[in-house]
Amino acid sequence: MSSTHFGFQQVDESQKAQRVRGVFDSVANKYDIMNDLMSMGLHRLWKTYTIAASDVREGHKVLDIAGGTGDLSEAFAKRVGPSGMVVHTDINEAMLSTGRDRLLNSGVALPTTLCDAEKLPFPTDTFDIVTVAFGLRNMTHKDLALAEMCRVLKPGGRLLVLEFSKVAKPLEKVYDWYSFKVLPKIGQFVAGDAASYQYLAESIRMHPDQATLKGMMKEAGFGHVDVHNMTGGVVALHMGIKC
Repeated sequence: MSSTHFGFQQVDESQKAQRVRGVFDSVANKYDIMNDLMSMGLHRLWKTYTIAASDVREGHKVLDIAGGTGDLSEAFAKRVGPSGMVVHTDINEAMLSTGRDRLLNSGVALPTTLCDAEKLPFPTDTFDIVTVAFGLRNMTHKDLALAEMCRVLKPGGRLLVLEFSKVAKPLEKVYDWYSFKVLPKIGQFVAGDAASYQYLAESIRMHPDQATLKGMMKEAGFGHVDVHNMTGGVVALHMGIKC
């Protein structure tokens, strides 16, 4: 049996998806408020920058992978207009349901699909833009997922990966203190779940750094990859162009 990491633990590959599902089942109903608290609202700026960098236009087809509560899907839908399309997807049913309800409450009706990023149920060369925000680090086979994202993009299409990354050296100590001492306590107080936010901190440390992820995207078929560090490298936006 092959093993992989779940935070700092080593688990069978077959177990990781189920354990990640358990984390997001637990936090789905508090996900948005926790994002605001954890990032002090900065996640909204990171996502706004991602949308601006995507160069999304009216009529575009957009695939939002690990779309969760749907904030990126909603923002893209406003920009593609009635002639475009945004598909909101997630592997986690609780997150997808929460996102679908949130979108409908905002007056936005989108195709919503439960799917695995490693086996996307869409034809080749379909989308102008594919985005995954804070979801890639939870995938078992990131290389397969990136290759699938490349496959479903049209030639010249853009993949945008917004993810926690390798923080700048001067920030490491305070960032570690916040991640491992403060974050689980916020999770316990607000969501009644310290363990899921301990996993979050650990999963960030196990995620490939900026240069490694850039190399993985090139191997997956992206001819040009730009990296935009934000907030001292706490978060990085990787943008790849399909050949």
